[in-house]
Amino acid sequence: MERFEGLMMGGDHTEIQQNYSKLQSDLQALAQKIGELESEAEEHDLVISTLSDVEPSRKCFRMIGGVLVERTVGDVSPALQANLEGIKKVIETLANQYKSKEEEFTSFVKEDNIRQARA
Repeated sequence: MERFEGLMMGGDHTEIQQNYSKLQSDLQALAQKIGELESEAEEHDLVISTLSDVEPSRKCFRMIGGVLVERTVGDVSPALQANLEGIKKVIETLANQYKSKEEEFTSFVKEDNIRQARA
């Protein structure tokens, strides 16, 4: 955990430390979730591009809720495309939340005059 020094303008030292840690962990959690979703979107892109060269009547398998089901490429491709669009929208929403949280963190650091302490 990072050590920091703050002038006690916005509250006691412990409260400032807790808020700092919470904001930092919120930012890390958002960044991690964005990374996971970007990876999932890349997987969807890869599968969609692979299936684009295959005839729509060809048999394929899809995992739905832990169950492997048989479908055709024509059935699966639109569903994959819809899922990809949904993932992209969630990534965009999370990126906006990240920017907002980052601004909140920056203003918190400025308001309480927080700076990293040298070890």
